[in-house]
Amino acid sequence: MATLSTGLLHTQSRKDRVLYKVARAQGMIRGTRNSSITSQNDGQGTETRGKRISRRMPAYRSQGTKLHFAVVVLLCVTVSSEALGLGDLLERVSQVSDKLHSLSTSLTNDLNTHIPPMGKIIMRPSMCHTSSLQTPNDKEQALKVPESELLSLIRSLLVAWSDPLAMLLKEAPSLVHPDKSLIYSKTKELQDHSNTLGDGLDRLVHKMGPTSQLISSLPFTNDIGNDKNMRLSNFHFLLSCFRRDSHKIDSFLKVLRCRAAKLRPEMC
Repeated sequence: MATLSTGLLHTQSRKDRVLYKVARAQGMIRGTRNSSITSQNDGQGTETRGKRISRRMPAYRSQGTKLHFAVVVLLCVTVSSEALGLGDLLERVSQVSDKLHSLSTSLTNDLNTHIPPMGKIIMRPSMCHTSSLQTPNDKEQALKVPESELLSLIRSLLVAWSDPLAMLLKEAPSLVHPDKSLIYSKTKELQDHSNTLGDGLDRLVHKMGPTSQLISSLPFTNDIGNDKNMRLSNFHFLLSCFRRDSHKIDSFLKVLRCRAAKLRPEMC
């Protein structure tokens, strides 16, 4: 009996161990499955996050490309303007000033055809708001002025027309003139060319010394009257003053260009 009982106990013990191993194995299998599911979910999450990032990447790359392009263009423009010699830069600004004077002459002539003789203001240089600025009267005098001082005079004249040109552009659409749309268009061109010329002159300053940085203040009264005919006459008068000053600017720049090329005075 003792032997039988001992055998039964051993048998039961082996069954318990087997059952325990089976249970443990099942638990391990479940753990493996859960682990694989978790890993799969993590993979899906990683994949989803990857897709989100990949969707954002084109936008980031696009913005980065645009920024890179803008920086490259800015550097190219800067290097280009700095690389230009004094003679080349003077040649370019002279071309702009020549166009500016030609355009002001054309616009003045357009207005002349529709202003009655009684409505025209007699053009006297002393009446222009820039008349207080002492400038050379001809090429011979301009050749005697130091280059940096001559550039200072040119810049002072151009800056003095910043506000008047803005006012003329504002008034052009309301003028009593059959070609006011054309007048507005040409006035806008005047302003654009003036701004372009100003940018070129600013670059010249860095090549011609500190004296050229000085700009004389020339106040302007922003009023052309209330009467429609008087407004047209004053518009025409201001353009006549601008035409006169644009001729000075063009002439002085040509003198500077000539001196930079080291030509003889009689060749200028």
